Amino acid sequence: MIDLNHIDALARRLSELVPPGLRESREELQATFKGALQAGLAKLDLVTREEFEVQRAVLLRTREKLDALEQAVAALEKHPANDA
Repeated sequence: MIDLNHIDALARRLSELVPPGLRESREELQATFKGALQAGLAKLDLVTREEFEVQRAVLLRTREKLDALEQAVAALEKHPANDA
């Protein structure tokens, strides 16, 4: 999940970049920036670091099993059973 403190800080920094003539409505701009940032991030298909690490571990185990199966098939192809 996105840390709202980071969004607040980024919105604050963006509002500080506004020219001095427009700074009278700084709080309104900051709220607008914050809303735009939250809406933009909500549209992204993000996962937490924990979810990412779980899927990474699953993928690693799957890769290990696939490698073992490939080796077993290669060994069987090298030495086919004599059924006749």
